[in-house]
Parts: sequence; structure tokens; C-alpha cells
Amino acid sequence: MQINRLLEIVYILLGKKTVTAKELAQRFGVSPRTIYRDIDTLSLSGIPVYTEKGKGGGIRLLPDFVLSKSILSESEQGEILAALQGISAVNAAETDNVLQKLSALFNKNSVNWIDVDFSDWNVDNSDIFQNLKTAILERRIAEFDYYGVYGKKTRRRVEPIQLCFKSKAWYLKAFCLTRQDLRLFKILRLKNLSVTAKIFQSRNIQDFHLEPNPELGGSCIELVLKIGPEMAYRVYDDFSEEQITPLPEGEFIVSVSWPQDDWMFGYILSYGEYAEVINPPHIRESIKAAAQKIVEKHENLIEDA
Repeated sequence: MQINRLLEIVYILLGKKTVTAKELAQRFGVSPRTIYRDIDTLSLSGIPVYTEKGKGGGIRLLPDFVLSKSILSESEQGEILAALQGISAVNAAETDNVLQKLSALFNKNSVNWIDVDFSDWNVDNSDIFQNLKTAILERRIAEFDYYGVYGKKTRRRVEPIQLCFKSKAWYLKAFCLTRQDLRLFKILRLKNLSVTAKIFQSRNIQDFHLEPNPELGGSCIELVLKIGPEMAYRVYDDFSEEQITPLPEGEFIVSVSWPQDDWMFGYILSYGEYAEVINPPHIRESIKAAAQKIVEKHENLIEDA
């Protein structure tokens, strides 16, 4: 793309006193004639670039030329570099070159302030994120198998809009062509992804409603849990300070709003004997019934053995 090539030529000339058209042509994979046209374009744009013929000649900038950076304050320069570093951390490889150039321009060292790893401890799913990023940026339709809250698999065809992180999980926001509505898809339930060559036009998503979303489970319910001191490490991992009330005996009262679905029941049961549902009563009874079924299954297993 010419604009990118022109910008890079300027930065090369800022870093070197002289460069030949042949060197630039080899760098960009174009002919020397194209480079000379680029130099004419830069000159017409007000960049003081000129050529010298003969031994030791080449393409140069006037010695007193400095690319102006005075329109940005010190803090603004730092914010730009930090933002680019954040983008680079999520595999936007295009930012690396820009980051180096602006760091040199601002005379600042870029600080590696963030590291994002999309892979699980057991499964490397970074390819999914890279493919979804491509589909979002290039507006290409994506297809995948999706497992709903009850394990039913459906094939989906979507117009991807955005990746978002919420409540300890990654989701894809997309317009589902299968359901003709806006949807959130949990990345961990998304399998066999393929990005098609078909380009889609952006929709006015304000015409559609994201909630309630059957992909994520039922409506939310207000829960009050009592959790034993043995699970203190999980309490502070999983809940915010505003949701936690420590008790003098070392136990915790936790108040949360969660979707009433299988995930909620499984999560509460994962605390074993150290969690108790205080409210609402019907959830308390459901947990009690689920625990009894677990006991019965294990008793039957012993009898069968």
C-alpha cells in the first residue's frame, strides 16, 4: 500500500543520511522507478526530500528536517505507546512496526506493561482468537459448531462483531444468521471454526436485543451463600470485596447475581461441604436434592461392585 510505503521511506531517511533508490526498491519489492515516483509524491507533499546523482549520492532529507511531535504532550505520547503495547499483546502483529517507529520518534522506550495469553492451561486455543480477530477486522462470515447450555450441538453461521471478556470467560458477540438475532457465544463451547471468504456489510445492531440470551442460560437470580473459612482462597479469587462479608468465626457471606442454570448449580456444588445456600429457599432445596442424588449414585456404585 503506497501510504504505508511513503511513511516508512520517511522514517528510513530520518534514521540514515543517504539511501539509494535500489536499496529502497529491494526493501519494498518494487522497481526503482516506483521509488522515484514516491520521492516526487513526498516532495509535493512538503517533505524536504531530494536526490543526488553520482558517487556517494542517493536520496536524502534536508539536514534540519525533524518530524514534528510537539502536538502531543509527554503523557499523551506515553498513552499512545501503552495502548499500542496492549494491542500488540493480543497478537495484532501490525502494531509492532508502528510501536518501534513511535518509540524512536518520541525518544521513549516502550514498556511491556501487559501480557495476554489466550491459551488454556491444558488446551492451546490461541488459533481460535487469531481467526476470530481476522473475521472481525475483515468482516468475513464465520462458521462453527456450538454447544448450548444443555450440550446440544448446532452449526452456526455468524457475522462476528467483537470479542469480549466477562465474568472469567471469553465470548464472541456476533449476529447469528441461523437465529437472525444478536448473540453471545462462549468461546470454550465453540468448535470447528472456519472463516469464510464471504464479506458481510455492517449492521445497525441497535435494532437487535442481546438480552435475554438463550446461549448463556436462564435469567439471573439473587443468591446469598455462606462459605467456610477453608475456601477463603476461592472466595477472594472468585468474588469482589463488595460481594463478600467476612464473619467473626472466619466464614463468609457472599451475595451475587447469577444466571439460574446448570453452571450455577455445578459451581455451588464444587464447594462441597463448605458452601451453604442461605437464600433463596428454592435454590437451597435444589442443591439439597442434587447432593442427595450424588450420594445415591455413589452408594449404588458400591453395591454394584
